[in-house]
Parts: sequence; C-alpha cells; structure tokens
Amino acid sequence: MTNHLRPSLALLGVFSLLTGAAYPLAVTGVAQAVFPANANGSPVMKDGAVIGSVLIGQSFTSDRYFQRRPSATSATDPQDPSKPVESPYNAANSTGSNLGPSSAALVAAIKERVEALGGGQQPADLVTASGSGLDPHISPAAALIQIGRVASARGLAEDRLRQLVRAQVEPPLLGVLGEPRVNVLALNLALDRLAR
Repeated sequence: MTNHLRPSLALLGVFSLLTGAAYPLAVTGVAQAVFPANANGSPVMKDGAVIGSVLIGQSFTSDRYFQRRPSATSATDPQDPSKPVESPYNAANSTGSNLGPSSAALVAAIKERVEALGGGQQPADLVTASGSGLDPHISPAAALIQIGRVASARGLAEDRLRQLVRAQVEPPLLGVLGEPRVNVLALNLALDRLAR
C-alpha cells in the first residue's frame, strides 16, 4: 500500500507546485513584463488617478458628454436582497437583459429610449443593451448622431466635434474582424481636452 501511496503523494505535491504556483506566477510575470497595462485591466488614467478602463463602459448622463450604449446590468436591492435593481455598468454583475424580440418589456424599453433621444430613426446600439451590459464602445453613427446635442451643450462648432469623432474611430481588428467603433470614455476625454 505504501508503495502506491508514496509516489502518488509525491506527484500530487509536485504537480500542485507546478500548476498551482509556478505556472500562474510565470504567466503573471510574463504578462506584467510584456503587457503591463493589459495585465492590470487596461486602466485609463487622468491626472495620475485611474478613472476607468478601456474595457468597461461607464455611465455619462450630462448633455455635455457623448452617451454610451444602454446597460442591462443589475445589483442586489439593499432594501430587499431577494430583488435585483438596475445598476448600469455594474462590472460585478455582467449580464444582458435576456429579453427576446417578442418581449413587450424590450419593445417598451426601446420605444422609451428612442423618445428620450428625440424620436425618429436611431442607431440600434443607442437603444439596445449589449450582451454583457458593459460594452465601452458605440458605432460611429451613434457618436455622430449625438453631435448636435453635445455641440449645443458645450458651445462648440459641430464640424469640430465631427472631426473629433472621426479621429476616435477604431478600425476593425486586422482590418476585417468586427466593425468600426468608438470608445465612449476615450471620446469624452478627448472632448474635455478639446474644450480647454
């Protein structure tokens, strides 16, 4: 019995050290050395402080800023832990609404969002939430349609804002994967720099 037990325990110890300590430390070390910003969550800094992440959307409510895509994330209700409450861009609870196209609640929410944006034809990403609820990007069309509101709130020329949006458009990965997109946090930071 001990002839089988001793090698088994030795292998358990060796592989526990290899896979539980050595490998994670090596991967973490390489990531920190080669891609430190990515390994630390792709933080966005302003005046020496972290103000967000390139990977996680944030809520902007002022007319002075470009708005993000709606978020369907939730949190636990502090008054009643058995119920969820809306908590936009809650990174601790990434989720979509799970409402299908035939859902009356989804149709009502979209109509409400369209009306809040002034009615008419709106880009889909301004009136529907992403699958994660944390998407930091909007389409160039969604950014361009907001130029009138932002220009009016800031007293800036629309042509100047249009140039700013075009400069912030990120192309598809390798030129073919995905769609052109605009990171809302990066756009709003560039907007603040422009207004100085």
